[in-house]
Amino acid sequence: MKNLSIMIKPASSICNLRCKYCFYCDVAENREVFSYGVMSEDTAENLIKSAFEAADGGSIAFAFQGGEPLCAGLCYFRFFVDTVKKYNTKNSPVYFSLQTNGTLIDNDWARFFFDNRFLIGLSLDGDIDGNRFRVDANGNNAYYKITQAANKLKRYGVEFNILTVLTGYCADNIERIYKHFRSQGYGYIQFIPCLRPVGDKTESELYMTSDQYAEFLIRAFNLYVKDFVRGKYLSIRQFDNWVRMYHGEKAEQCGLNGHCTHQIVVEGNGNIYPCDFFCTDEWLLGNINNDSLNDMLESKKARLFIEESLQVRDECKTCRFYKICRGGGCKREKMSEDYCKAYKQFFASCLPLFRVFSKG
Repeated sequence: MKNLSIMIKPASSICNLRCKYCFYCDVAENREVFSYGVMSEDTAENLIKSAFEAADGGSIAFAFQGGEPLCAGLCYFRFFVDTVKKYNTKNSPVYFSLQTNGTLIDNDWARFFFDNRFLIGLSLDGDIDGNRFRVDANGNNAYYKITQAANKLKRYGVEFNILTVLTGYCADNIERIYKHFRSQGYGYIQFIPCLRPVGDKTESELYMTSDQYAEFLIRAFNLYVKDFVRGKYLSIRQFDNWVRMYHGEKAEQCGLNGHCTHQIVVEGNGNIYPCDFFCTDEWLLGNINNDSLNDMLESKKARLFIEESLQVRDECKTCRFYKICRGGGCKREKMSEDYCKAYKQFFASCLPLFRVFSKG
């Protein structure tokens, strides 16, 4: 019995927006084929069948991302859910989640998400000014379409959280953006640092400097603590995980435990990769239409991907914050910017506040 987490790119890198910082566009541009198109029903069925065979009664979390996964169409998702029911002969616990820009959500989508208990991640970078980099093909800010989607999800009772790309602009304006999220009743927020394209060292308001990130962490954590003390707790995923680690627990967020974990990322044609950030030709593990899922997970290349992340820098080994920082998180983020200085500033300033979350 094995518990699996599978990320699926049902529409590959296809997207109806043209966000100015899209990390997956950069990933796709660094491989021979930019987009593998919409996943066929045969490939989806092979994936589902293989997943249940590998899990052998364990739980399976199917997470859909893109590109924009809704570009695959509602018929694809209805087929996927029906096929999961068909092959779940051992009654494995099954969980569905989906990350979307929300602009394609209508009543039919919202009803489908509710009926099938999807957890939705809605991409939104703050108020209308904070969302300035999330634009459509004509360069128009997608803010109003996204907030309309949020209201529709609320109306249908769909569980959702907010994912925010943490740009330099967002970091500099975190008090205003935090207040906006709270005013809209959004209770679960995840901030993801904006990544530079691989090998690019461009400076702009998209990408945070180490000082900007330190200021963001300190200011945002103080807002987070104040609301917790006031009984108005707003979940911020990274802070939630650091609080867990402060109490000796493991982080649930990938990268925060100090190393990569076994991931399964399935592209539109069935290609399998070890990580969303590394869906490149170099890290291709195989194809679900031809290869065993277990064999790919246990392959030499898959092991190498994990082993590379286990190396700890000498300066980390002697750092007083290593127990909670674990070397600075995700290795792809560290390829974009080394935020060691930011983490040291943050923990030096805020670690005493962690006592507020004492469990007795």
